[in-house]
Amino acid sequence: MPAVLAIDIGSSAVRAAVVLPRRIVAQQTVRRGGAGSGLRFDPLALWDDVCRAVAALPERHRRDLGAVGIAGHVGAVIVDDVLAPIGAAYGWANPEGVEELRGALGDEQDAVLRETGRPTLGGGPIATLLSLRRRSPGEYARVAHVLSPKDYVLARMGGAVVTDHTSAAYYGASSVRDRAWSPGILARLGLPEQLLPVQHASADVVGAVTTDAAHRLGVAPGLPLVAGGPDGTIGAMAVAGTRRDAIVDVAGTTDVLVRVVAEAPTPGGPELKNPYALDGLWTTGGSTGMTGGAVSWWAHALGLGSAAQALDALRGEMEHTGPGADGVRMLPWMSGSRYPRWRPDARGGLSGLRGEHGPAHVFRAVLEGVAFSVRQGIDSAAHDDGMPVLLAGGAARSPWLVQLRADILGRPVTAMREPDVSLVGAGLIALVATGELDRDEVVWSESEDMDEVVPSRDSAAYDEVYSEWLDAASAADG
Repeated sequence: MPAVLAIDIGSSAVRAAVVLPRRIVAQQTVRRGGAGSGLRFDPLALWDDVCRAVAALPERHRRDLGAVGIAGHVGAVIVDDVLAPIGAAYGWANPEGVEELRGALGDEQDAVLRETGRPTLGGGPIATLLSLRRRSPGEYARVAHVLSPKDYVLARMGGAVVTDHTSAAYYGASSVRDRAWSPGILARLGLPEQLLPVQHASADVVGAVTTDAAHRLGVAPGLPLVAGGPDGTIGAMAVAGTRRDAIVDVAGTTDVLVRVVAEAPTPGGPELKNPYALDGLWTTGGSTGMTGGAVSWWAHALGLGSAAQALDALRGEMEHTGPGADGVRMLPWMSGSRYPRWRPDARGGLSGLRGEHGPAHVFRAVLEGVAFSVRQGIDSAAHDDGMPVLLAGGAARSPWLVQLRADILGRPVTAMREPDVSLVGAGLIALVATGELDRDEVVWSESEDMDEVVPSRDSAAYDEVYSEWLDAASAADG
């Protein structure tokens, strides 16, 4: 069975791995400079990071690969007809072009939101393109394509300008039910469809690695390229596969909440409605905004190094403090509040401090505030109190944090031991494309890789603390 190459483009790092259905054979990580905010980055530097990550894999593992699968964060890269970037590229938190989009849609805004499966207008490739058209007509005249970061890397690797149906839903002009660009929306915005990539299913082979790209990457030319998808969706696929009785929480810089459903979701409500990475299924949910990123920010601000170092240093004191952090409350919205509140103008904050409080109170309040933000989203997506949560990513690495999540969510939480689920998900979708896996086999999370945690007696106390936190959030909203 040939292994595949998996690439995960995160906001802070690029990861590459050689993957088999149940095993990572080799793995490399390259940190991305200046991209951690999710706001703006250099696309040429991103391409260089991808090449360095892949080329750093052992040469013997880069031979005889079956395909390449890619997952990546959402954002916008504008290029000319030779794929040269036009200006900076933008990440998931960038609001560029939202006002232009709102003005162009006028009284059709609600109809467009229903068609695209969005609860509110946000940034993305289409909005970024409209902003460029207004502020720099000369640069806009050079535009050949607007792409997500993952699709830009695919184009650099194989020359084909393509996307997948799930990524297309984040562009801002795709009819979610039809899995196709909307002629009506594009006409309303005055944009030709040829500026957008051709849509494919996530497991479609969409091209092959060119000779030039193969030289940079250190792989064989002609290696098949698979469409892939957004990192949160592809990570959720690795955890849940086709399972529809649980909510997946991929905890990273943001928490991405995904629930797989069999029928196309009805319009309305606070959830994003997307085609799933596996054909014939759909998802509801969304990204909560900066959560893990807020934990890292506070760990550095407190002089404690990384989030993991802060947790190790303060865990004993935080356990002594107990639920509620002695009245300290934290709002984690350092890049605005997203699902399910959708308040891009929201700001993070800390309240309830007194002189006797110390770093342990603050850091516990940060961890609780992040989990409260996640609870808002999970309660919205689940529609019941019993649906379990499948947790993957950073928070799943610490049993203490998993227990905290279970207590605050008031639900059983099953934590996946494999931390890089978007990376292994990229490998799994490539294995589907090569015929090595069937759709119903696409899951990394077998029982021996999962640890289930149920709410403890602290869960009841957290119901009251959560109510107080909601009051603080409402007060911050004015």
